[in-house]
Amino acid sequence: MGSCTELRISAASFYDIQTPMTRPLEHVWRMIARDHESVFCQAPVLGADASIIVRYAREADGCPEWPEAYCFRFIGSSTGLVLHIIGRDELGIIYGMLHYSRYVLGVDPFWFWSELLPAKQEVIVIPADDYDSIQAKVRYRGWFVNDEVCLIGWKEQYPPSEEVWQPVFEALLRCGGNMVIPGTDLPRTGIHHRIAVDMGLWISHHHAEPLGAEMFLRAFPGKQASYKEYPELFEQLWREAIERQKDEKILWVLSFRGQGDKPFWENDPSFDTPAKRGALISSVVRKQYNMVSEYVDQPVCCMAMYGEIAELYQMGLIEVPDGVIKIWADNGYGKMVSRRHGNMNLRVPALPAANDEGKNGVYYHVTFHDLQASNHLTMFPAPAELIVEELDNAFTAGADEYLLVNSGNILPHMYTLDLVAEQWTTGCANADEQLQAFIRRYYTKQQNEIARMYKGYSECTIAYGPNSDDRAGDEFYHHPARQIMGHWLRGHTAMAEQLRWAAGSGSFLEQVRWFGEQAESAVSGWEELRRECMQVMEWLPEEEQSRLNNQLLVQIELHWSGCRGLAWICRAYESFCMGNYPRAFIQASHSVWSYSEGKQALKRAELGRWEHFYRADWLTNLANTIEHADTVRRFIRIQGDSPDMFLWYKEYLMPETEKHIYLENTHRNPLSDDELARQLETKFQNV
Repeated sequence: MGSCTELRISAASFYDIQTPMTRPLEHVWRMIARDHESVFCQAPVLGADASIIVRYAREADGCPEWPEAYCFRFIGSSTGLVLHIIGRDELGIIYGMLHYSRYVLGVDPFWFWSELLPAKQEVIVIPADDYDSIQAKVRYRGWFVNDEVCLIGWKEQYPPSEEVWQPVFEALLRCGGNMVIPGTDLPRTGIHHRIAVDMGLWISHHHAEPLGAEMFLRAFPGKQASYKEYPELFEQLWREAIERQKDEKILWVLSFRGQGDKPFWENDPSFDTPAKRGALISSVVRKQYNMVSEYVDQPVCCMAMYGEIAELYQMGLIEVPDGVIKIWADNGYGKMVSRRHGNMNLRVPALPAANDEGKNGVYYHVTFHDLQASNHLTMFPAPAELIVEELDNAFTAGADEYLLVNSGNILPHMYTLDLVAEQWTTGCANADEQLQAFIRRYYTKQQNEIARMYKGYSECTIAYGPNSDDRAGDEFYHHPARQIMGHWLRGHTAMAEQLRWAAGSGSFLEQVRWFGEQAESAVSGWEELRRECMQVMEWLPEEEQSRLNNQLLVQIELHWSGCRGLAWICRAYESFCMGNYPRAFIQASHSVWSYSEGKQALKRAELGRWEHFYRADWLTNLANTIEHADTVRRFIRIQGDSPDMFLWYKEYLMPETEKHIYLENTHRNPLSDDELARQLETKFQNV
């Protein structure tokens, strides 16, 4: 390098891509070109005498030798100092270029999702210090874009188009991820798989769709989904899937579950003992492995130790072929134990035993959907330290070959996805330090206050059980509430079986009281956090106000409104049981209004590029809860105000001087539910 100690990059700097332009490299070059133009307000130029050269490693470069490695080398030339971005392989090139984008051009990994553009520059001066990439702790690391209804409903086109998928896969690559399950049970006519492949990612499969094959009942409607009866049809689907993907980078998932992601013996009850079930799964997995090996030399194969398969394996009834990565799953709430199934929660440890041979990995949820207490539209409800601790324990147990993270709809989960990316790269993370760094990237003011609110978020979530991961996400306010309302309106008073997982096995009234108490106890905490967030926003620049609203305030408001909505409907049921129908009507109306505030919070967040982002809220489904609560209050009103919907007005609101002299033919326009509830509340004062 001689005396040159720094390199100056500007709009006039040329780039020279000295590698074949494969589809993945075309994609990453478009990213870099866009980033360059965003910074320097001028499109980059490819040509000779370049300041930045991109190429594969040569022996003399001293580039690290592991897969996906890259390095920066500053080398003098006749025209001055040149930065060589050098990759060991194709993904090494991609990661090297994205490292340049982040640390030279200043582009944030989540720039699209956080709406954070890089700063405009005339010249960027970088020290001429060579750089070697570190080897990621986890060999195969990425996202399962699962329960992605917001992404599906965001744009008009279905299946979603490239404008939806490209920002997802770009963010994953910028976070150092190298694999993806690109969506859940989407039509095979969709572009999601092809875009992920074209961007250089490894593809993995849902454990309910082994080898990425078509579901049996979709391919063969009307036939019993029994491998015992139709082995040739199952194998036909597997072979078709292998032939379709054999030339791609695939992490082949070997598995055998029933249709609709459930135990296969629910479709084939002749397998009525654990031994029979384990034997069939073992034989099917071996068959799948052998089939893949016919087409692919040294395939990378995985097997999900999920649900009943993990239980059978731990009983010694499952045989896993040598070299297959065993994937262990958390319970959906971040704890590496078996998940809750309905009312059964055994919490069996879900990590490889100390003497377990072979390679192991983890499937981990920072977002989940289970019709109980999961977080779908909101952040991980437990403290971030739980994520760090559980993944650290998994790595210590040897489950570090593979880490698949349920990423959901991306936007609500940036913070925890960023945390896990740090952990899959370095093998360790400090939750406090990562949070501070995360906040500094997106906010120029009030950083300590914002960090305190992120930490306070998990302190406000409802602790519905004795375990550290028993923290409620947004679905806690909606699925149980709708179950309560349905049970109520069907006239049932005995225990609701579907609520027993949380509220115990007392009477229905006792279960309702339990949910009401949990919700009541959390309201003040969310109200205070909401107030604090709104105060902090006043001190922020307009762009950062919008960011804090989209990333934190909307989630706080979903909890705050959900707590109140659940608390009010539980109060309404108690009043209804006492025969106080007007009071129950008012309380049910408050439930409608509270849940509606959550819906309004989502609408306020749908500005700019986020227009319609939440319109496919079909899982938490605020609109469904609002409709349930509105049905309840109309049902209550019928108990005492039917048939003319004028009796309560006459009894409680009409002036005494008018009650005995009014003419019915002049009072035929009953008050709306909202107006009647508000007037009755004013009359009664305390409800």
